[in-house]
Amino acid sequence: MGSIGAPELLVIALLALLLFGAGRIADIGKGLGQGIKNFKQGLKEANDDDDKDEKAEKADKSEKSEKSEKKEAKAKPKEEPKEA
Repeated sequence: MGSIGAPELLVIALLALLLFGAGRIADIGKGLGQGIKNFKQGLKEANDDDDKDEKAEKADKSEKSEKSEKKEAKAKPKEEPKEA
């Protein structure tokens, strides 16, 4: 079995034109284009949301580490110099 060439694609396109008509094929193409556009937009928004979540987690971690460092500093008694 061979691959689909230009003549076969032309026959398929003509059959689709006869079955659906020019207006319907235009509507199908428009719908496919909008679907692809929405899909790409959704992927972009998902990536943006992931980036925001990662930045928020990093900020939370740094705030927690700063707070724990402050608590440790307060909890440690200051050492007085020893007299000789």
